[in-house]
Amino acid sequence: MTVDPSHFSNRPLSRDFYQRPTLEVARDLLGKHLVYQDENGPLRGMIVETEAYIGQNDPACHAAAGKTARTALMFGKPGIAYIYFIYGMYYCLNAVTEAVDFPAAVLIRAVAPLDGERFMQERRPRAKGKNLTNGPGKLCQAFGLDKAMNGADLCASPLFISEGMAINSAMIRTTTRIGISSGKSFPWRFCLKDNPYVSKPNHR
Repeated sequence: MTVDPSHFSNRPLSRDFYQRPTLEVARDLLGKHLVYQDENGPLRGMIVETEAYIGQNDPACHAAAGKTARTALMFGKPGIAYIYFIYGMYYCLNAVTEAVDFPAAVLIRAVAPLDGERFMQERRPRAKGKNLTNGPGKLCQAFGLDKAMNGADLCASPLFISEGMAINSAMIRTTTRIGISSGKSFPWRFCLKDNPYVSKPNHR
């Protein structure tokens, strides 16, 4: 994607943005920019796909089994990065939402690269085109995100989310969630219609 980075915002979203109902945050994150200021400079991608995980009554939420060492961050303040390891090979980035002691988060499922794509490609040399960042594990690999950034404050550098493209409801598609065995019927996945970086554009 060819873009002019000169107009990009480097101001993180406020904590108030995350301290709201998770479904609202999940929708409102579409079009926002995920930014990581690493040793190569700013890596930036527009968020095009998210999923919500809400509370201990959500069987797919990691906090469904209660507060553990792994899920403690979900019970903490909103606007914190919750990064976990899955399948023995991938990291996934989530933004903690809602009030303290209510465990909820939004999974960042896919982004469209905007800045630093060359460095993302170096981390994923075999990935071509949309496959660079069209999935939660892929985008974490491309951005170089791992457990070292678990607990990072998304309201401050080096890892944060900023304002980006204005999105209206007509541009958003809502579907059930992907890649889970429980809570599959919940319509808590949101994506930008017709964006090539959405992981499964035809999922219903």
